[in-house]
Amino acid sequence: MRIVIVGASGNVGFALARRLAPEPGVELVGVARRVPRAGAVPIAEWRACDIARDDLEEVFRGADAVVHLAWEIQPSHDLAQLIRTNITGSERVFTAVARAGVPVLVYASSVGAYSRGPKDHRVDETWPVAEIPSSFYSRHKVEVERLLDRFEREHPDVRVARLRPGLIFSREAASEIRRFFIGPLFPAPLAHPSLVPFVPRLPGLAFQCVHSADVADAYARAVLSDARGAFNVAAEPVLDVDRLARLLRARTVPVPVSVVRALVSATWHARLQPMPPGWVDLALGVPLMDCTRIERELGWKAARTAEAALLELLEGLRRGEGVETPPLEPSREAAPAGPRS
Repeated sequence: MRIVIVGASGNVGFALARRLAPEPGVELVGVARRVPRAGAVPIAEWRACDIARDDLEEVFRGADAVVHLAWEIQPSHDLAQLIRTNITGSERVFTAVARAGVPVLVYASSVGAYSRGPKDHRVDETWPVAEIPSSFYSRHKVEVERLLDRFEREHPDVRVARLRPGLIFSREAASEIRRFFIGPLFPAPLAHPSLVPFVPRLPGLAFQCVHSADVADAYARAVLSDARGAFNVAAEPVLDVDRLARLLRARTVPVPVSVVRALVSATWHARLQPMPPGWVDLALGVPLMDCTRIERELGWKAARTAEAALLELLEGLRRGEGVETPPLEPSREAAPAGPRS
């Protein structure tokens, strides 16, 4: 089975390649703008492609499945660049899948595609897909889901699955997550749980996450099965304010959302950190997901808890860890002084 992974050098792509490589009869093709050094990711064949401009049909021809993971979150100050990759690039991937006659397409959607929803109970995959307007990430994920809806109507012969994971954490993703959301000014040693001073008690601060290896297993099961449609993907438990405080041994402090949003906005506009304020609205607005469908139909269940995934990420941030691929490589400015242990 020839499987093309678009965005194979990133967080989920790296984990998915490790998950699929040992499968009997599986042949992996990695697609990335910047191809990693030989051996960094367990993929024998790499194709250097920009999904927004290069010929993808030729790359996909002969494939049994395409997994579309490519997505840009930065540069957050260059919205045109993000649209070019996320929306135009995704549409070109879908078009090339159809023209190349690929029978299976698996797409990386997100909890960020859902409209605002509850934090006191879970929603299934029928919850409305609608943007949170202030979040470019939400707007782009919703737009691409609509493109995929149209693709399914026009190409009913292609089996399409879309996965909607929560936040995806791992030690290997630490440097990438730092660059995307935190920035170089954050002192790495402060990522130790014992040094987190407090957890803000914000209305709606409750989220779901999943380890990269577990979400990769979900993608692998979607590729290797006959799955169609949308699947929520998240580990237990939900990380709310009280659970975070217990996990980090920190106190909780009531903080108005307006204050947090204003601080994030000011520091983003000043380019002191890379996360625009729409991420605050997204985090507080998206619903909690019910993962019954993927557990029932694909037999998937996270092997690691959400707490373990978060703690592993914090350790990776503290140690400046990553993987030797262009998106995941450790940042020199993020790495702590002295040897790693």
